[in-house]
Order: sequence, then structure tokens, then C-alpha cells
Amino acid sequence: MAASILVADDDAAIRTVLNQALSRAGYQVRSCGNAATLWRWVSQGDGDLVITDVVMPDENAFDLLPRIKKARPELPIIVMSAQNNFMTAIRASERGAYEYLPKPFDLKELITIVGRAMSEPKKKDAGAAKAEEIDGIPLVGRSPAMQEIYRLLARLMQTDLTVMISGESGTGKELVARALHDYGKRRSGPFVPINMAAIPRDLIESELFGHEKGAFTGAAARSSGRFEQAEGGTLFLDEIGDMPMEAQTRLLRVLQQGEYTTVGGRTPIKTDVRIIAATNKDLRILIQQGLFREDLFFRLNVVPLRLPPLRERTEDIPDLVRHFFALAEKEGLPRKQLDQAALDRLKRYRWPGNIRELENLIRRLAALYPQEIIGAPILETELAQPVTSPIESEKTDETLSAAMERHLARYFGNYTGDSLPPPGLYHRVLKEVEGPLISAALAATRGNQIKAAELLGVNRNTLRKKIRDLDVQVIRGGR
Repeated sequence: MAASILVADDDAAIRTVLNQALSRAGYQVRSCGNAATLWRWVSQGDGDLVITDVVMPDENAFDLLPRIKKARPELPIIVMSAQNNFMTAIRASERGAYEYLPKPFDLKELITIVGRAMSEPKKKDAGAAKAEEIDGIPLVGRSPAMQEIYRLLARLMQTDLTVMISGESGTGKELVARALHDYGKRRSGPFVPINMAAIPRDLIESELFGHEKGAFTGAAARSSGRFEQAEGGTLFLDEIGDMPMEAQTRLLRVLQQGEYTTVGGRTPIKTDVRIIAATNKDLRILIQQGLFREDLFFRLNVVPLRLPPLRERTEDIPDLVRHFFALAEKEGLPRKQLDQAALDRLKRYRWPGNIRELENLIRRLAALYPQEIIGAPILETELAQPVTSPIESEKTDETLSAAMERHLARYFGNYTGDSLPPPGLYHRVLKEVEGPLISAALAATRGNQIKAAELLGVNRNTLRKKIRDLDVQVIRGGR
């Protein structure tokens, strides 16, 4: 006998389409336009699977789902919704839905999901614990790419699987990691981030695993590491591609054996931490170059999650703009909005700095411009980025070379093979040259820190730290 599917949606056109598609796939279909009828059928024991919209005239499906799961915990439920945001996916998962589908959806995909749900062994579902609400929606966007991310995150929330988040700088990797923690089963524990690119390489092992008193010069007392601080929670390893090989070996042992030793210690320490890693580099290339352990990659890459750059999801820009203006307003800045021409201009921009660049732009607009509605001419000024021609690139290289030569000449100009520089010259030269070199790179790229970092061949976080430590003057408007 063919399996029976119950469909609930107040849109008659959608009911008709689903009836036809599921019937052609060999299923028996009953459809209704309200939650009361669906509940009556389910409570009578009808149906082998439910497909339901969230918003219906008499009741929200999220209020109905717990009753269905309590009465028939083995019944798979597929939730459809036009409210395509992160919280919809999370609420569907929290209330025991088998799958969440954003509208509009692909019928072939729906049939595949139905087939998978019907073929899996029926098991009782105790239901996931409801996550505590946090202020604001952590992830914004309705594009197909973001819908896939929401659905994947919803499946991962109640697991301890290791996740590898990849994506360009500024795409929101830490935001996703925090969402996995804040809405997951470890949310009552700490979330501890560590950025590998922002820590001196010789201190990373101590930062991760802690050290004992006297373990190295300057270790005057025992210090806890990030693993100890994250116990029972989540450890976020950002820019994992910048981790030194020695630290990679120690991390691999933690993942394999669930224990570690402090620097200078001998007693293994058991650990209960969920690992989420992130990178803006291609780790497979680093493996080929001998800079990253392949066995560690496979341990970390249990669930790969790629965040698309903003240029691949420009349809999300209006939602992101509203979101960032709302945040600015909460911080005391005046209410602002963009007209349609300005939004269209944003969609045509390439966004090298991704969402972080958009957020900075919106905050700048909210703070600096008096008018409530901001038009395209203002954005043309804010987004003006001259295209670098080969001749301009040569000028940039000449600028950097001239800066380097000028400052090196101060030290080496008077020395020959018979007259050696004084001891400690390397550190003095480095200190004197770094600041002017960074200033020259920022001037050559008109204050764009992303391009300056690429020009210098360093990570942007490293560049920012150098700018702060060396007190380098940043050109206004640079990112």
C-alpha cells in the first residue's frame, strides 16, 4: 500500500502543486488549509509523513509541532516557510522537524527528502531542548546559499561534530561558529575563540594548552590555556591555516585521544570541548606545500561549511542594510535608510571586504550624513575605488621599494665588509622599517587595509595588530 502524506498549507495553489507532484511520485495525498484539520488527522493516526507551512490562519505550525511530536514522535514532519531566515530553521529543528524547506523550493528536492524520510527507520524523538533566545538574529539573508547554510546549521546544533568553516575574510565565520554554540547543546558552557594569525607563533602552544611555572623564560606562574578555559563548551580555532606545524601535532593528539599536556607538564589532561575551525586559505594547497598536516585536516574537516562571499549573495544586501542600520540605531545613531538607487549601487559593487565592509559602510553612513534617506551619489563617493592599472601597480611597487631602500640606507650605507654593523641591528632595522613600510602600503592602496595586507603578503589581522602596535596612522575611510 502506498505511503500516505498529509499536506497543510493555506495557499490552494501550493496544495494543488504538491498534490500533483507527490501523487506522480506514488504517494497517497490528503491536503488541508488549516492547522485544526491537520491535527485532527494526525491525532486519529492518519498519515505516514506531514508537510506543513508555518503560518496558517488558525495556528502557527511551530506551536502545533510539539503536540504532534508528543502524540506521534515517530512521524516525520517537513516544514515549509516563506519566512526564510536563520531563526526559522532553528525553530523548526528545535521543535523536532525532520527537514526545513524555504519557499520557493524545488519539487525534485522535496520528493528526494520525502523518500529519504520514508526510508529511514522510525525512531522515537525526545525532541531537542529549546535554545535560549539571544538578542538579534545572528545571521541575515534569504538567498539560496544562506538557506542551505541555515539548514545545515539546524542539523548540527545538537551534535558535537567538528566543523570546518571556510570563506573569505569578512564573510562571518566567527558569527557562524557563535551561532553553532549559542543555539547548540553546549550553550551553557563557554565559547572561547583564538585567532592563530594574531598570536606569535612561539606562543601558540602555550595559548592553547597552557604552561607550567618555569616552562620557559618568563613563565613565572602556571597559566591556563584555551582548552582549559573552553572546558564543557566550544573552542573556535580561527585562521587555522596559520597554525605552526608543532602546534598542529599537539592538536592532532587532542582530537585523537581527547587529552593534552600543558607546555612543561607531564600529566595528560582529559578534555571535553567541541572544536570549530575556520580558514580563509585553501588548506589542501597548504598540505601540498608541506605547511599543514593532512591527517589533521581530515580530523577537522568532519563537516565542511563554506560561507559564500557577499558578491555571490547580493540579493541579501537589502536585508543586511536594514539589519546594520537597526544595530546602529540601537547604539544611539539616527535612523537612516537607503533609496532604491543606492541599494542597486550596492548590489553592483564587488565587496572585497564582504559583510564586514558593508557593516562598516552602513555605520559610517549612519554617523556622518544628516539626511534620513541616503541616495546613490553619496555611495558613489564612499565606494570610489580607482582600478589599479599595471602602471599604477608599478608605481606602488616603486613606492614600497623606495621606502625600504630609504630606511635600510640609514643603517647599511656606511658599512662595508671590513666595517660590520653593531649587534642587535636586525631588530632595530625591523622596528624602523616596518612602520614606514606599512604606511607606504596604506598610502599606495589609499587606506584599503585588505589590499595593503595582500600587497605586503600578510594576514589582515596581522596587519591590524601591527598598525595598532606601531601606532601607524590609518588613512580615513580605509578598511
